[in-house]
Amino acid sequence: MRVWLDFSNSPHPLLFAPVARRLLERGHRVLVTARDNAQTAELTRERWPDAPLIGGPSPKGRRAKAQTMVQRILELRRWARAADPDVALSHNSYGQIVAARQLGIPVVTAMDFEHQPANHLAFRLARTVLLPAALERCGLDRQGATARKTRFYGGLKEELYLADFQPDAGLLERLGVELGDGGKLVVARPAPDLAAYHSFENPLFARCVKHVLRDPRTTVVVLPRHAGQRAALAALGPRCIVAERAVDSRSLMSQADLMIGAGGTMTREAALLGVPTVSIFAGRRPAVDVWLEQRGLLRVLRDVDDLPPVQPTPRGDRLAGLHRRGRELVDQFCDAATSA
Repeated sequence: MRVWLDFSNSPHPLLFAPVARRLLERGHRVLVTARDNAQTAELTRERWPDAPLIGGPSPKGRRAKAQTMVQRILELRRWARAADPDVALSHNSYGQIVAARQLGIPVVTAMDFEHQPANHLAFRLARTVLLPAALERCGLDRQGATARKTRFYGGLKEELYLADFQPDAGLLERLGVELGDGGKLVVARPAPDLAAYHSFENPLFARCVKHVLRDPRTTVVVLPRHAGQRAALAALGPRCIVAERAVDSRSLMSQADLMIGAGGTMTREAALLGVPTVSIFAGRRPAVDVWLEQRGLLRVLRDVDDLPPVQPTPRGDRLAGLHRRGRELVDQFCDAATSA
């Protein structure tokens, strides 16, 4: 079976890497396309060097976004007509979903954010919808995720790519981070301010970064989403290190003492790894974050004065218990794709 994976955002190559490996182990063929958006292309090419890049960043403005999406759909449709996949699998890659349906290719999509407006399109066009159980009572049947086509899985999607992860011990050195004795590491991820569901700035982010930098023993590594954020954060001083390229966030989180997240995926990665984690996400709260908060793994922050003190956190084995659960989720994603 030829399974087509399309990556439209930075987390997707990491998310589907273990799924792709399992599909190959089962004797299937994996076809990969990616959008040249944020760190998506770089993370994809690290794993699939020959993957074609189709489409680019999403511009501001609804009309410009729509034009960009239409162009990507046309290009994906041309690619898929030649590649002839048997099924399309993604994490709500809207361009792939529309292109696949136009060609009569069965669509399997996953999603974990109930407030994404485009769910109405993706869920209705998909043959199978994969959702975390935390969304089971969110009324997503109104968006097209009917009981007939929806499969709920326990846990969170981030557990998939923590299934066989081993930290890269040399990452901090390559980033130029020298903590020394008593040094503390904070990881920070800005808001997805170009996304359709989060089209506004979050000024609390910069204030939080400045606040933790008051402690001279603290180093902050910021993982920006685009060049504009990189330029704005570069002026915060030598202890604020702004990544110039894609970074394995999992390896970084495994060594962090605090995570400040204005987005979603990396915030949840940190929480699952046992890192003290605060969310300053300014959009409508997702059910998966409520799920983490109820388990004491995530704290929602409304004001910079509520930031917890940065304390050296015992590293230990932050992956304990995640490997087994992650492997189970990988199998569920593979089963959904190959039975569509």
